[in-house]
Amino acid sequence: MSVVTETVVDPIAVVLDSTDAAGVEQVARSLCGPGADPVDSPDWVAAARQAWDETPIGLRRPLREFRRDSGPQGAMLLRGLPVDREVLPDTPGVAGSVQRTASVPAAVLMMIAAGLGDPAAFRPEKTGALVQDVVPVRGKESFQGNAGSVLLEWHTENAFHPNRPDFVMLLCLRQDHEGIAGLRTACIRTVLPLLSSSAREALFSNEFVTQAPPSFDLGPEGAVHHAVLTGAEEDPNLQVDLAATSPRTDRAAAALTELQERFNDAAQTLVLRPGDLAIVDNRVTVHGRTGFTPRYDGQDRWLQRTFVMTDLRRSRHQRPSDGYVLV
Repeated sequence: MSVVTETVVDPIAVVLDSTDAAGVEQVARSLCGPGADPVDSPDWVAAARQAWDETPIGLRRPLREFRRDSGPQGAMLLRGLPVDREVLPDTPGVAGSVQRTASVPAAVLMMIAAGLGDPAAFRPEKTGALVQDVVPVRGKESFQGNAGSVLLEWHTENAFHPNRPDFVMLLCLRQDHEGIAGLRTACIRTVLPLLSSSAREALFSNEFVTQAPPSFDLGPEGAVHHAVLTGAEEDPNLQVDLAATSPRTDRAAAALTELQERFNDAAQTLVLRPGDLAIVDNRVTVHGRTGFTPRYDGQDRWLQRTFVMTDLRRSRHQRPSDGYVLV
């Protein structure tokens, strides 16, 4: 049995100074207020994209560099972002909770999504909302997904899908009560040198299958056959979900076990605080979450999530009216 090591660290960290933080908040608030369009409307997304150009260079410059090269950890942390902590409502407690109304945190997510590429969502997942709540839901504690509160296994976001997000953004609005819930990440750039040659060979082979969640209703096509590693041998892309990916051969099974062990060896855990935005490069980094105990008292852990694609064009055939939602 492998031992999960939990090294609490900050990945590439950018802490906004008070001037830049105030500048971001001012631009974000310009997108909110009475009469603002819903978050998912094309007009509001377009306004957020234009507003990105008005944000401080202290935010835009590191995002531009990270988009080009996400580094050996494949993750970035932005600290000091505005999330309107003083006026936050109770943490939602129902499955499928999303943010449809323009708010400061939603504006922050949409502007930064524009800086990285374009926001995107999947119709079967939280009804295709561009800003999704990640909150614990009573009765789903053991669920391997955003509504659970047990240890969440290593996964590439939507590993089964041919048009997976390039980046996953998680903005913390409220911590868990004990302040122990952590975002776990492990990057293939760190793990690759730790793998045996036999494991690397198997992982580059088409000997794995990843099942789509039932919500996507893909039928017989829901089981996707693929290699876990693709692309450049020295810097490959990663496609795996340890809760949904199965090996098709004995050597694939051994390689998947070894990969999980090396993920655990290289695990880095980040405890997000309000105003922290974690950005995970979904092409090279898996993520998960440590377990925690919700109280369901309206003050539980609350993150908001947005997916980003750097090349929205590649999914055009799946997006009606050239929108942001894949069907």
